[in-house]
Amino acid sequence: MYTILKKTILNPSVTRMDIEAPRIARKAKAGQFVILRAEADGERIPLTIADYDRENGTVSIIFQIVGATTEKLNHLNEGDCLVDFAGPLGNPTAIAGLKNVCVIGGGVGCAIALPIVRALREQGTSVTSIIGFRNRDLVILEDEFRAASDTCILMTNDGSCGLQGNVTVPLKEMLESGTRFDEVIAIGPLVMMKYVSLTTKAYGQKTTVSMNPIMVDGTGMCGGCRLTVGGKMKFACVDGPDFDGHEVDFDEAISRNQSYMAFERRAREETCNLFRQEVQ
Repeated sequence: MYTILKKTILNPSVTRMDIEAPRIARKAKAGQFVILRAEADGERIPLTIADYDRENGTVSIIFQIVGATTEKLNHLNEGDCLVDFAGPLGNPTAIAGLKNVCVIGGGVGCAIALPIVRALREQGTSVTSIIGFRNRDLVILEDEFRAASDTCILMTNDGSCGLQGNVTVPLKEMLESGTRFDEVIAIGPLVMMKYVSLTTKAYGQKTTVSMNPIMVDGTGMCGGCRLTVGGKMKFACVDGPDFDGHEVDFDEAISRNQSYMAFERRAREETCNLFRQEVQ
């Protein structure tokens, strides 16, 4: 069993948990993920490792409440235990030799981007971070990004915090001015990563995206996380989660990702109703 040592509400729909998992903490690297179950008869869900502490043996996850399982997970508290917590899975983000990198995080994807920013800074890389949210109320990890980046640009769609616009606005301005990076790393909603990749492709700027499709076993056997990359089938769990953004078929990925959205909404509503009945 994996004990929840600390629970932090980052915004109304995003929660951080620090989990006691010393063996995973010893091996974890930026960009990898875990698969967990919140209860014995629950589904397995993948969550990227947001942080790890090798000395204290903890692994941190940050998740958005979107379906039944994340709703149930959010109802667990400090001292409660997860049934399963398997990892680290996937390939760590390849950062060796990079000298100047732009890391772009969108929404809860910033939780995935932050450990990569920190790992880059630890090896002496110059890091420009662009983080984007719909509005002020959804902003997370701003202070952490500013502390770990040489330059940090905060964007909100409505302009309620930072600069107004999406993450491609400052990115395009930099590329148009002649700025080039060893690599742009984009992590967030599929639509955001698609348009970041379209923007950088016009300038010949190398771009990596972190894909988080539907996933079941995390070992490449179920095929649920398949993607088309460069015209070939890839599995995000074993071939990724990082891929060349200019080769990913985003339209296919978006279509597959939306297949279960209605089911997720219904399942979450049913779960919320069960919790309300228990309280009453």
